[in-house]
Amino acid sequence: MKSNNVRAWSLAALLAASAVNHVANPKFYYPVVPAVLCTDKEGALGIMKRRQWVLASAAPEALGAAGLLLPGTRKLAATATTVMFIGFTFGHLTALRHAFGPKGSTEQRRIHAVRLPLQIPLVAWAWKSRA
Repeated sequence: MKSNNVRAWSLAALLAASAVNHVANPKFYYPVVPAVLCTDKEGALGIMKRRQWVLASAAPEALGAAGLLLPGTRKLAATATTVMFIGFTFGHLTALRHAFGPKGSTEQRRIHAVRLPLQIPLVAWAWKSRA
């Protein structure tokens, strides 16, 4: 089996699992959604509630997973997934900032200090899946 297929299929599996988890366990992702985007947090740029953002973000993950499985759409899906992971990095930065703020806990600091750097290999993995 070609390594580029294994790379793309394994990323597709991760994206599919993440999409399912967004729907099954949305509260897990709440800290990553910047309050400025949330109507339930009176965000200046809010157009949806935090839960709606989390549920909506499952869609591009599921579409990315499907696109990575098909050779004809793999390059586009991998490029879009790369952009999505870069965009998610801003949410992880927000969560890390809050974790180290006055209301943050030791557990939140630990979780978000690990989650943010994981974006780097995810971005690289998505970009390499373009082949």
